[in-house]
Amino acid sequence: MPTHPVVLTECPRDAMQGLHEFIPTAAKTAYLQQLLAVGFDVLDFGSFVSPKAIPQLRDTAAVLAGLDLDRTQTKLLAIVANLRGAEQAASHPEIHYLGFPLSVSETFQRRNTNQTIAEALADVAAMHALCERRGKTLIVYLSMGFGNPYGDPYSPAVVADFTQRLAALGVRIVALSDTIGVSTPALITPLFEELIPAFPHIEFGAHLHTTPATWREKVAAAYQAGCRRFDGALGGIGGCPMAADVLTGNMATENLVAFLEGVGEDVGLDKEAFKRAQAQASGVFQLAH
Repeated sequence: MPTHPVVLTECPRDAMQGLHEFIPTAAKTAYLQQLLAVGFDVLDFGSFVSPKAIPQLRDTAAVLAGLDLDRTQTKLLAIVANLRGAEQAASHPEIHYLGFPLSVSETFQRRNTNQTIAEALADVAAMHALCERRGKTLIVYLSMGFGNPYGDPYSPAVVADFTQRLAALGVRIVALSDTIGVSTPALITPLFEELIPAFPHIEFGAHLHTTPATWREKVAAAYQAGCRRFDGALGGIGGCPMAADVLTGNMATENLVAFLEGVGEDVGLDKEAFKRAQAQASGVFQLAH
């Protein structure tokens, strides 16, 4: 079992990215500022991608400029889809993590970042080198990490092969992403139980999409298999707009916190700030409907 404590990432970027109505920059900034007060380890706050692909997040640089980071220990994460986006993100000293979605499905890699897997892996190598030069940390999200709807090859061995390639590049954080919500305990537990001992120098995370009925069994399966890095979004809002027409929501952070506290983990959050963030989320996301 890992000895490091639980790492919680709040993902407002994932919650917002698929919404059609644009959330004003000031509203985004105020919401993120409240999330920074909660005490999450990481805040997945925005992305440096084509505005045509994700118009909701075209104002990420402006949002970042409006944040007061003097009173928070939370580290900022920005998602990028190519080397150009990585260079933009790395130019901001406030950003600690760059996240890149590498798919184990060739079809989804083309759909999501308009690349082949081979091209994406070349980008990962360049991004990792960029992060090393700029004092950043690259997180690779293995999209479709629990299966895909396209008939592309999938098995735990496929995921292990991708992880081996990432380890060879020097990547130290890999998050398995249940992009379309197909994971089950029967998939989750063996996968983490195989990967965590096999790659002791890599920290594995779980970015799970789920329904209200299945969240507990999924997070329990990952936790019991040794995973200690989890992503969530308040209210379970959002998902991947590139994945499917009918979306399964993000793991609800309030459920994730309840589970972790229930098994004795101290997640270190400011509960009053958490309640204020929940209340603020209702207003922010109503703006986009």
